[in-house]
Amino acid sequence: MDSQYQADRERMIERHLVARGIRDRAVLDAMRAVPREAFVAGELAEFAYEDAPLPIEAGQTISQPYIVAEMTVALGLGSEVRVLDVGTGSGYAAAVLSRIAREVYTIERHEELAEAATRRLRSLGYENVHVRHGDGTLGWPEHAPYDGIIVAAGGPDVPKPLLEQLAVGGRLVVPVGPTPREQVLVRVTRTGEETYERETLGAVRFVPLIGAEGWSAREAPRAGRAPTISTLLRESAEPIGDIDADRIDALVDRIGDARIVLIGEATHGTSEFYRMRARITRELIQRRGFTTVAIEGDWPDVARVDDWVHDRPTPSVQWTPFARFPTWMWRNTDVDEFVRWLRQHNGGVAPEQRVGFHGLDLYSLYTSVGEVLRYLDGVDPGAAGAARERYGCLTPWQGDPAAYGRAVVTEGYRACEAEVVAMLRDLLERRLDYMRRDGDRFLDALQNARVVANAEQYYRAMYYGSVHSWNLRDQHMFETLQVLLAFRGPDAKAVIWEHNSHVGNAAATEMGARGEFNVGQLARTEFGDAAFSIGFGTDRGTVAAATDWDGPMEVKRVRPAHAESYERLCHDSGVAAFLLALRKPRRAEVRGELTAPRLERAIGVIYRPDTELASHYFQAVLPAQFDEYVWFDETRAVTPLATARPHGAPETYPFGL
Repeated sequence: MDSQYQADRERMIERHLVARGIRDRAVLDAMRAVPREAFVAGELAEFAYEDAPLPIEAGQTISQPYIVAEMTVALGLGSEVRVLDVGTGSGYAAAVLSRIAREVYTIERHEELAEAATRRLRSLGYENVHVRHGDGTLGWPEHAPYDGIIVAAGGPDVPKPLLEQLAVGGRLVVPVGPTPREQVLVRVTRTGEETYERETLGAVRFVPLIGAEGWSAREAPRAGRAPTISTLLRESAEPIGDIDADRIDALVDRIGDARIVLIGEATHGTSEFYRMRARITRELIQRRGFTTVAIEGDWPDVARVDDWVHDRPTPSVQWTPFARFPTWMWRNTDVDEFVRWLRQHNGGVAPEQRVGFHGLDLYSLYTSVGEVLRYLDGVDPGAAGAARERYGCLTPWQGDPAAYGRAVVTEGYRACEAEVVAMLRDLLERRLDYMRRDGDRFLDALQNARVVANAEQYYRAMYYGSVHSWNLRDQHMFETLQVLLAFRGPDAKAVIWEHNSHVGNAAATEMGARGEFNVGQLARTEFGDAAFSIGFGTDRGTVAAATDWDGPMEVKRVRPAHAESYERLCHDSGVAAFLLALRKPRRAEVRGELTAPRLERAIGVIYRPDTELASHYFQAVLPAQFDEYVWFDETRAVTPLATARPHGAPETYPFGL
């Protein structure tokens, strides 16, 4: 675990400090030397290297790493100096300062924090840090003068005692302002016995500096009570008026040069989620050169739509795409509108710039078998014969793939893994020959063979335990994404459309505690900040869903969000629809305020309002789960399309293929 924290610490330094302009070698080395996970509660240790404040005892927070580094850089410390730290908190900032300065004196007004910090610093071996319980606005005159003074709370002005305890040539860094909601970070340099120079370093927001030379405990709330979380959300949100017309330049800028953009949904049946997802995707295709859209749909079904958006001849097929439960998930008017746009876009650009539309999922076990055989019949009849014998192992279960897993586990039937993996291996071994004949068709066949191999394991794993089957499925989807990127080349960029539960970082939810991972976590691990995840949420409205698996679609009423959920916070903001930056929010404190674990709602293809708390809520830490959050207070169900081409529809009707 220590090595994992060390790796997380290095990533934090590179991504959140160096990438944002922190270059002071002494400060970077100090941040590298101090284990931030030791200064937070055990349940928050996994989030220690997120660039966010985290809650500690006495209702206080540990400052975000970037702020600690920025304020320390502003002090310009040498190695043989004495520093005063006002606002000890957990002791983290004092520990960082101790790796640079000779002696650090730190004051904390909360006795329990002072005592806890003393024990923690002593146990970690920070012998040159001295902790005192007292009024930090009065300083610690017994050890003055100080070469540097740093204050981690905002007062109405720079406390006079701190100015007096500053050495000539020393620097003091402190947030000040008329209210705690209107603070700027200032640096004061003492230039002589009675002279000082003052610089403004930028807007910030800290907790109130309470004491004789700051706010009084009574007036601090009146002088500027810290806003409620919902107020903070309202002040930080970027409202959405018209999904199709409003500019989303700020979001595109935040996505930046990301190679993977994972766009979620809180349900599988909400129109606003599909429409906003399509809007973001169109912008990324047109303005950022994205080349692939990959969805939580079965490979062969989506491949038929990919043929249509590329205006390729569609081969003779024996099934209708997206005609299996849940048909409304992809066969709806919002997806239809997007793929029509994609076909038009592809028709107006060079072949190498055309955008692919692909499926990541593995439920299509037997459809994929048929596609592999059809492909081999055309390019290698001998291999097709061998494939039919191998895949024959699976044919007794063709009507119900899940029954295969049940039979293997409970009735002693032999598993087909060896046969289906052998088929995949044979396709891979003949890759170059097949690629020369038809690259696109070979990719289709290869991925169908991969679906068969992984789906065989998936349906078997379903009856061993949900964690294993979930992980198999998401591992398959991520590997499919990697195949698509490799196929399109080193400059390929992909947009992923899946449920929040697949695209958010599973490690930031209770899924991680159960041992589950997902596409979002794998992408974050593989691509770092080049993976950008977007979550969605709603309070109320209607949704397309079923009551039971394989049941009919119903338009159901979504219950108002639970009182202890993130959704309730967003609803209470009073903003009907908005974008909320989480990786780099407008207000830095957004991440800290949202870091306490809360409930989050997830509605899939099944929705059971009567048991909603047990069936559809889970614990999460939103800022560690997503880089951006999209909110629609009231939403409506998607409009499904028929599973056959309606009378009078053109032959090019995409879902009538």
